[in-house]
Amino acid sequence: MVLGIASTAMPFAGTPQAEAERWLRVMRLHGQVGIALQALGVSEMSVAEHGGGSDRDPASPAHADGSDATTEVLGHASAIARERGAGGVATTDLLMGVIHVYGEDFDHVLHTHGTTRQELLEQLARQGQE
Repeated sequence: MVLGIASTAMPFAGTPQAEAERWLRVMRLHGQVGIALQALGVSEMSVAEHGGGSDRDPASPAHADGSDATTEVLGHASAIARERGAGGVATTDLLMGVIHVYGEDFDHVLHTHGTTRQELLEQLARQGQE
């Protein structure tokens, strides 16, 4: 479901950072990643939308080389799922695909929502131990 929703949102993103924002907003509502993001207090609105600011300039245009971000993320997520011997792709696999594809842009988006990659991965690890 996450993949389908994200794929419809990507054409409206003008930068890789905007794409990363859309991935976060979709993942926040689904699966283990959604549970972890909500436990960390990640809301729909970023800190900037709450009145904070961002001193970072937008990134270059999204996928100027014509690649499809959703396909790229799914490729990485599928490889991760296969490595774990899973029969399907979980939200945690998609998260790792997003991190791989967007890197610092995704880190920045997490920061604008009040968390970090490290905090998110630690929260997911804690959930896995419950």
